[in-house]
Amino acid sequence: MTPATTRYPYQDAALPVGQRVQDLLSRLSLEDKAGLMFHGALPFALGTGPAEELIRERRINHFNIIGAATQARELAEWHNSIQRIAAETGWGIPVTLSTDPRHAYTDNPGTGALAGPFSQWPEALGFAAVGDPDAVEEFADVARQEYRAVGIRAALHPQVDVFTEPRWSRGAATFGESAELAADLVGAYVRGFQGETFGAESVSTMTKHFPGGGPQLNGEDPHFSYGREQVYPGGNFDYHLLPFRAAVDAGTRQVMPYYGMPVGTEYEEVGFAFNKRILTELLREELGFGGIVCSDWGILTDGDIFGRVFPARAWGVEHLTPEERLLKALDAGVDQIGGESCVELMTGAVRAGKLSEDRLDVSVRKLLEEKFLLGLFENPLVDAAAADTSVGTPQFRAAGRAMQRRSYTLLTNKDVDGVPTLPLTEGARVYLEGLTAGDLGPGFIAVPTPEAADLAILRLRTPFEVRGEGFESFFHCGNLAFAPEEIERVTAICQAVPTVIDINLERPAVLPELAEHAAALLANYGSDADALADIITGRAVPEGRLPFDLPRSMAAVEASREDMPFDTEDPVFRYGHGLSLPAAGDAAFGDAAGARVPLPGAGPMAGRRP
Repeated sequence: MTPATTRYPYQDAALPVGQRVQDLLSRLSLEDKAGLMFHGALPFALGTGPAEELIRERRINHFNIIGAATQARELAEWHNSIQRIAAETGWGIPVTLSTDPRHAYTDNPGTGALAGPFSQWPEALGFAAVGDPDAVEEFADVARQEYRAVGIRAALHPQVDVFTEPRWSRGAATFGESAELAADLVGAYVRGFQGETFGAESVSTMTKHFPGGGPQLNGEDPHFSYGREQVYPGGNFDYHLLPFRAAVDAGTRQVMPYYGMPVGTEYEEVGFAFNKRILTELLREELGFGGIVCSDWGILTDGDIFGRVFPARAWGVEHLTPEERLLKALDAGVDQIGGESCVELMTGAVRAGKLSEDRLDVSVRKLLEEKFLLGLFENPLVDAAAADTSVGTPQFRAAGRAMQRRSYTLLTNKDVDGVPTLPLTEGARVYLEGLTAGDLGPGFIAVPTPEAADLAILRLRTPFEVRGEGFESFFHCGNLAFAPEEIERVTAICQAVPTVIDINLERPAVLPELAEHAAALLANYGSDADALADIITGRAVPEGRLPFDLPRSMAAVEASREDMPFDTEDPVFRYGHGLSLPAAGDAAFGDAAGARVPLPGAGPMAGRRP
C-alpha cells in the first residue's frame, strides 16, 4: 500500500520527517487532530466492525488490541484490514496498534493477555530474579520481531513501578522491589524494542506508570475507587523515580502516568494524568522527557466493562465534568487520552474557545512524527502469510523456555536420609498436583495418594482475595497468606511423604509453614510444568534470586510502609535469596544442598538493599 504517486509532500519519504509532519499537520481538520489524540481500544474477537466508525467517523488511529489470538496470521490479517480502512479515510493516516504484554502468563483484559501464538517467557519478575540485562534485551528483541510480524508497533510496557507494596495486584509485571535493579534492566528493555536508533524496525515503548504505581494504599489498585490513593508514609517518593529516569535516559518514546492520586505529598491530590507539577515540572522539565505522554485508560468518562459500568478513573477530579477533566489533563501535559473515543469533547472545547487548536498541534506533531519514524506511511501492511512462521518460531520458543528455567528460585532443599531432596533420582513413586507424570518424563511412577508415594510434588499459587465479579476478579490483591485449611492440607501431605512445593510468586506469598514443612521449596514467576520437571530432575539449573522479600505474616505486611522497600519485619526469605543445584551429571557444581551463588554481573542482589 505504498502510494503509487506522491501527491503531497508528506507522502514523500525522501523529505525530512519534520517537513513531512508540518505538511500533513497543515492539512488536518480539527476532527483529524482530535482523533489523533485519542488512543482507543479494539477487541480482536469482534473483527473490524468496531474500527469502521472509530476510524471513519471519529478519526481515531491509535488502538490497543484487546483479547488473545490463536494464530499469528489471524492477527496480521485483522491488522491489514484495519489499515485498509485507514488508507481510505481522510488523509490516509495509518493506524498504530499497541498492546499490553502478551508474552507471559497473565490473563487479565486490563493488564495483559496470554501468549497464544507468541513465544512464552516468565513475567518481568522472572527477569528481575535473574538480573541479567542481556537476557532482558534478548526477550525484548524477540518480542519486537513478533509484534512487528503481526502489525503491533507500540508496546504498552515496560512497567517499571517499584513493587514496594506486596499486596498490590500489578507486581508480577514489574522488576521487583529494588528500584536500582529496575533501573539497571529498563535500558536493556527499551533497546530491545526500539533498537539503538528509533526507526522502521522499532516498536515504540510506553514506560509506565509514572511516577511509580507501587505505593498504593493498603495495596489496592486504582483501577477501582477504593484503590485511588497513593501514599508515601516513608517519604520515599524519589526512590520510585529511579527506573523512570533510566527509561528516559534510554530513550523511551512514550510514558503513561498512573490513575493514582498522591496523598500527603507536596503535589496536588489528583490523579497523575491531571497533575501538572508531576507531568510538566517533574517529567518534562526535571527528567527531560520530550516524548508522548498517554494517559491510562478511561480517565474521562464512565465505561462498560463486561456488562458492568465502572466510574471514570478521574480520582481527585470526580466533581469535574468530562470536558473539564479533558482540559485539566491537557493542561497538565498529556498528549493522548487512553481508552476513550469521546473526540467531541475536544472539538467542542476548541469551538467553544476553551481550548486552542495550537495546543492540539503540540501533541499532534509528536504523534505524527512517531508514525513517520516507524515507517507506517511507507509500509502500513504486514506479510500476513509469513506471520505464522515469524511468530513463535522454534528458536524464540526455546529462548522463552530457557528463561523460564533460569528464573526458577530454589528457596529450600532439605536433606532426606542424608541426601538433598533435589535433584530427584529416577524410580520414585510420586503423588502429583498441578503436573503429570508425562511432564516428569520416563523413570517416575504416578500414584493416586501421598501415602502410596515416595515423594509428593505440588504446584501452588500465591493466595489472593476476590474483590468482585467480572473485570474486578482478574486483579489478585489483598491477603497473601494461605487459608488455615490449605495449610493443614499441605502440611498433612508433607508429613506423610517428603514434598516438593513449587509456588508461582505473582506476589510475595506469606509461606513460613510451607518453608518449614516442605522437603524442597521452589518459586517460579510464570512457567510451564515441564520447566519445573527439568529443574527438579537436574536437567536445568535454577539461577533465580528473590526479587522481593517474602514476609513472615500478614501482620508484618500491614505494618509495613507502602513506599518503602524491604520494610516487612523479619521476612522468611530476604531479597536476593536463592540456592543452587548442580546440573545433571555435574558433581563439581558447588553444594547440591544449596550453595549460594552470586548473580551474573557485579555483586549479589542483597547489596541493593537500602
